[in-house]
Amino acid sequence: MTILPPDPDLTALRVELARLRAGRGWTFDELARRSGLARRTLIDLEHGHTTGSVTTWHALAHAFDVPIEQLLGALCGGHIPPGPPQS
Repeated sequence: MTILPPDPDLTALRVELARLRAGRGWTFDELARRSGLARRTLIDLEHGHTTGSVTTWHALAHAFDVPIEQLLGALCGGHIPPGPPQS
């Protein structure tokens, strides 16, 4: 029997991106400048038209100066992320 992981919470990932951007008062143009990503890519990410690549999220983590786990951790919203058993 195969046990599949829960679906990732892509909405929470988009919300985290929007929260970080808004919290800094950055426009899409400013985030594009800081991340090296296209403005259109950022809009598509935040509006849910694309999920982006690991490279994209890595660039965003650096632009926001946060650990990538903070961004991608949002994918596990509503369920316990995998890891060693808690004792």
